[in-house]
Amino acid sequence: QARLVESGGGPVQSGGSLRLSCSASGFITMNYDFAWFRQAPGKERQFVASITWSGGSTSYANSVKGRFTITRDNAWNRSYLQMNRLEPEDTGIYTCAVRPRGGAEFERWGQGTQVTVST
Repeated sequence: QARLVESGGGPVQSGGSLRLSCSASGFITMNYDFAWFRQAPGKERQFVASITWSGGSTSYANSVKGRFTITRDNAWNRSYLQMNRLEPEDTGIYTCAVRPRGGAEFERWGQGTQVTVST
């Protein structure tokens, strides 16, 4: 069964760092783009970062540029989101998703991991 599982979330103080992982199972990710999204309490889900199937191109939301880095390891079917200089506004549920190479829609989603940044 194809699935995505996120890990690495938790509480952290403002200015701190976390590294999120997204592990895929039941399918091979090398032909899929990875992306991370987040949803803050009472707000809609928003795009955070993405990386193409080859790892050759990345994209970031303006609010996280220069602080977050998305990577992937196709040998291990994983994506990572390194988050530095975290701010309270980064609090939310972080979810990873995959989109087929050349596709328009993200078709598989994880359950998410909670990140809470305190002042």
